[in-house]
Amino acid sequence: MRNLLLLVLVLVGIWWVRRALNRPGGTDSSAGKQTGERKGVPERMVSCDHCGVHVPESEGVRDGDRFFCCEEHRRIGSGRQEP
Repeated sequence: MRNLLLLVLVLVGIWWVRRALNRPGGTDSSAGKQTGERKGVPERMVSCDHCGVHVPESEGVRDGDRFFCCEEHRRIGSGRQEP
């Protein structure tokens, strides 16, 4: 019985340590800096000139000063009509 209790305590300890190390704000903050990630910084949302859908600026396509949500809408062009 004592060995079973020790095994459970060791497993709980390992689980707790792994959970602490894998936390998003964990001790390894250099990993995010090396990959260029900007965590917690909101990204600008831009409206597509064709359909009007708002998408993050990094996921869209630019054509000069116009912005589109995908390559197909950039190819089609601006089909949106202003009221």
